Amino acid sequence: MGSPSSARSLPVVSADAPRSPSTSPAARFESALAAAGVTELPRHATTTLQVNLGKHCNMACLHCHVDAGPNRTERMSTEVLDRVLTLLDASPSVRTVDITGGAPELHPGFRALVMAAHARGLEIIDRCNLTVLLEPGQEDTAGFLAAHGVRVVASLPCYGPENLEKQRGRGAFDKSIEALRRLNALGYGVRPGLTLELVYNPVGPSLPPAQAALEARYRDELARGFGVQFDRLLTLTNLPIARFAHALERDGQLEGYLAKLEGAFNPATLPHLMCRALVSVAYDGALHDCDFHQMTALPLGGHARTVFDVDSLEPLTGQPVALADHCLGCTAGAGSSCGGALA
Repeated sequence: MGSPSSARSLPVVSADAPRSPSTSPAARFESALAAAGVTELPRHATTTLQVNLGKHCNMACLHCHVDAGPNRTERMSTEVLDRVLTLLDASPSVRTVDITGGAPELHPGFRALVMAAHARGLEIIDRCNLTVLLEPGQEDTAGFLAAHGVRVVASLPCYGPENLEKQRGRGAFDKSIEALRRLNALGYGVRPGLTLELVYNPVGPSLPPAQAALEARYRDELARGFGVQFDRLLTLTNLPIARFAHALERDGQLEGYLAKLEGAFNPATLPHLMCRALVSVAYDGALHDCDFHQMTALPLGGHARTVFDVDSLEPLTGQPVALADHCLGCTAGAGSSCGGALA
């Protein structure tokens, strides 16, 4: 996302401005950047506005960095949604509205947001857990998405039931396959203009395998076993935050996982990090550099702001992205982003 640039062209670490590992929440990541001759990650023009509608979800997945679930009640207000549309009108660089949650489809303002973005000629992404499409009251949601040309990015952590249900619970695999078949029947993953992308993430503290090879395996297994088609597979690294971090800490694996990510740091990912061309809006209107920063309450560029504090996203270009040690997850190996591997 954003304009390509060389990682070496970014500002170089200053010898008279050392970072303190004892005080910085980004000490590991800053050290990795410094080894690559980098001290800041300046933002490109904002091309994607990611809107998190809240934490309510019909599932409570083990790897969920949002800590979403059926009992969560946090959701975006009408006032914040209206302000999001105002910012879209004032920010011509934004071409994509990326809608997430929780299960965003369960938010009462989801369809209004989709229709408003569609009327503005913007690309729309729905980050869908698939099983929500089978929930009572959601019977026509897949058809609604198709009617508005929404790009569906669907979580499917594995092409078989065992690993998937370790993360998402018993019965989740069969429901996911049924939802995929419904999407295929509408043309998703089958005909141009109705894009269906699947998202893989590892079960535990490991990096994803090569995206292209895994996509070929997914394509074969899903077609042969279930008659399911899709356009592309995106691999996503589990970041050590929220529910996943708690599980790692409980099992004594958190430090080892951080060390693994740090050891796999890849400078080639830096120009393409999603945070450099994306702004994430929390359900309460707070602005963040990415959805992961949002979940750790790290504000946009390190300075607390909401949608009501800015008149446009255009002036953000060139400002530095806030850094944290969980950023190692996006820069390890082939890299990780909401759009899959980076390098």
